[in-house]
This record gives sequence, C-alpha cells and structure tokens, in this order.
Amino acid sequence: MTFRDAQDRVDRWISRFEEGYWPPLAILARLMEEVGELSREINHRFGSKPKRDDEPEAELELEIADILFVLISLANQQGIDLDRAFARAMEKYEERDADRWTPK
Repeated sequence: MTFRDAQDRVDRWISRFEEGYWPPLAILARLMEEVGELSREINHRFGSKPKRDDEPEAELELEIADILFVLISLANQQGIDLDRAFARAMEKYEERDADRWTPK
C-alpha cells in the first residue's frame, strides 16, 4: 500500500460523515493523544514504569497505526501528497546524514 492508497482510504472513510475532517488544531490535539498512548506503552515495556496488574497490554502495532491514521488525516485536510512529502524527507536525510553514523 502506498501513502496515496492510505490517503484515499482514510478520505473515503472520513467522507462518510457529515462532519468531515476536523480543523488542524483538533487533529493535532488528537495526534498528541495518540503519541501519548504510544509513549505510555513504550514506557511500560522498556522504561521504569511497569503496568498495573489490572492494566491490559496495548499493541504497539495498533498504537503506531493510530498515529499514522491521524497524520494521514492531517495531510489530507491540508492537501499534502504524502508520497511526495516522504520522498522529499528521505532525500533530505540521505543527503544530510549520509556520513553521520558508522556504515555497515
């Protein structure tokens, strides 16, 4: 699945509802909530804060996917082509950080 495919799928889902896309600041607040949920799970698994016995374990895969959904929603709401944006970001990293770390 390409980012375009994902953007189209999210758009089809959101377009089913009269409210449509939330305003950018509301989407950003939602993104922060989702990142917080991922942070909490990472901290429980790898940090110094263990879960309570009555707390269910979250799935990292789904927490990351929730973040992707919200980011895709923001990109769609702002008219951003994520395939193009990601390609540009990778070019930046590949050029800027080409000699930053020890190669394998």
